[in-house]
Amino acid sequence: MSDRLGAVPSDDGSCTFTVWAPHAQRVRIVLRGVAADEAARTIDMEAGPRGYYRARVDDVAAGARYAYLLDGDPLELPDPASAAQPDGVHGASEVVDHSAFEWTDAQWRGRPLAEYVIYELHVGTFTEAGTFDAVIDRLDELAADGITAIELLPVAEFPGGRNWGYDGVDLFAAQSTYGGPEGLRRLVDAAHARGLAIVLDVVYNHVGPEGNYLDRFGPYMSVLHGTPWGAAMNVDGAGSDEVRRCFIENALMWLRDFHVDALRLDAVHAIVDMSATPFLAELADAVELLAQQTERGRWLIAESDLNDVRTITPRVDGGTGLHAQWADDFHHALHVAVTGEREGYYADFSGVDDLARSLRDGFVYTGQYSQHRARRHGVSAAGVGGDRLVVYAQNHDQVGNRLVGDRLATTLGPDDLRLVAAVVLLAPFVPMLFMGEEYGERRPFPYFISHGDPALIEAVRAGRAREFAHAGGDVDQAIDPQDPATFRSAVLDWDARGTERGEQLLAFHRALLHLRRAAPSIAHLDPAAGIVRQVGSRCLTLERAWEGDHTLVAWNFDEHAAALTDLLPDGLSEWERVVDSQDVRFGGSGIDESGIGARAAAVFRKTSDHVTGARR
Repeated sequence: MSDRLGAVPSDDGSCTFTVWAPHAQRVRIVLRGVAADEAARTIDMEAGPRGYYRARVDDVAAGARYAYLLDGDPLELPDPASAAQPDGVHGASEVVDHSAFEWTDAQWRGRPLAEYVIYELHVGTFTEAGTFDAVIDRLDELAADGITAIELLPVAEFPGGRNWGYDGVDLFAAQSTYGGPEGLRRLVDAAHARGLAIVLDVVYNHVGPEGNYLDRFGPYMSVLHGTPWGAAMNVDGAGSDEVRRCFIENALMWLRDFHVDALRLDAVHAIVDMSATPFLAELADAVELLAQQTERGRWLIAESDLNDVRTITPRVDGGTGLHAQWADDFHHALHVAVTGEREGYYADFSGVDDLARSLRDGFVYTGQYSQHRARRHGVSAAGVGGDRLVVYAQNHDQVGNRLVGDRLATTLGPDDLRLVAAVVLLAPFVPMLFMGEEYGERRPFPYFISHGDPALIEAVRAGRAREFAHAGGDVDQAIDPQDPATFRSAVLDWDARGTERGEQLLAFHRALLHLRRAAPSIAHLDPAAGIVRQVGSRCLTLERAWEGDHTLVAWNFDEHAAALTDLLPDGLSEWERVVDSQDVRFGGSGIDESGIGARAAAVFRKTSDHVTGARR
């Protein structure tokens, strides 16, 4: 019998069902065949050690529907490890044959994280169709732009068809309204054919409230810890070994059966774990073993609010062993530098000064007092490789958790948008863009849901209002997350990409990403190898050298131009300007040959290095 959770079909036509249900004294399967006129079968499962129930059933084809009955309750429950929920979170589960898909990516070996240029997208709003297959239709454009990795917001089955994905409850099932498991496989296969890696956002800190039947089966939810979104998952209490097994098996399924290249782990700071071997470390070990077995790079990228380098320190060095993490400090410092906003957590950041600190050390808060948190926060990330930190000017959280979900392109002009792009794409870290950012998408990305429970809908509305009120926002302007119009407002306007404004900003992104590939000193992600200088109070330069290539990037956040004599350390004759955000090709007002324009960025390469082969 199979040791894998869920329904695992065999070549002989049988299927093995395995479920962890220690809360039940009796578990039965209600099995319906693929044919509509096929009579349902009810099968008793055999109880095993530690609360597992198993059954091997003959004549079960892929596509068959099934559900579980616990004890005497007549309610049919979906499988906690369901591979597909074609009728949504309350419907029956479907038997899926993971080996049936004909992959064409046998030669794909993945990419090192240092080569990742991540493009974060929400499948439902990325296109009008809102499906995995519709994403495929846009992959050629993204690859031509210089994107190397696509990050999908969570696709685990969630209630309804409108959701960010963080309310998923069937963690093994790819969202049915997006195209289900076969649609996701087609997307991954198509991405690999174009040299694009796939990052999948997964949530192991909580599950959504609607369609969550886990507590009927066993102690999946913690009785000790909570999260801002509900009960925490049980990774350190009684029964936690089996919960951990479920999550690790889930992660391996996405990486192995769907050929996903990396997982982005949502809010790992909300995974409260007092065990001697943390769940995240156990997960890292399992993923490392799979990477060795499959000879493909497999990465774990954390969203962490802790500024704790142990998260991304290798296991052999006493760390958790995750490979990279999002760097919110970089975002906050950049946001303040370009917008001047100081509300909420932005109150902790001064702008350009803190951006310089992040460029040098990764984190801004490295143990000093945080006014927003009312305590000391973080440790130094000095010496951490740049490929371990993901940086961005926008993402789903930083846009979607604003009062009206407004993007930078709705509040900033083209000069500032190019300046921001130059900071993100030329910093010594892994860059990430939020869908549409490359052409200045102006449509918002507000929070949206499509729950079926009226009481839950009202609770979500009230919760969002409290959050905005706490942050000092005008709650009367808050958008109703349940309104279908809220969802529709977030669908990308692909026509904007073809406007003059969109083409100019896109051309600038493409120029920066071409330079990132072509210049070894920029492609080499080592913050310690760069020299960050602050010129005045509003201008920064970053000088880097590697393998005979020597570059200097200047970012001017001031309302006045900066003179080249103040920016270039070795004199004007040593440097050649190769990209300037004020180039008229990119929508600028024209290059200032004597300096860097206001709210502008420029890149210089040292001409003598091409002759001497200087190495650093």
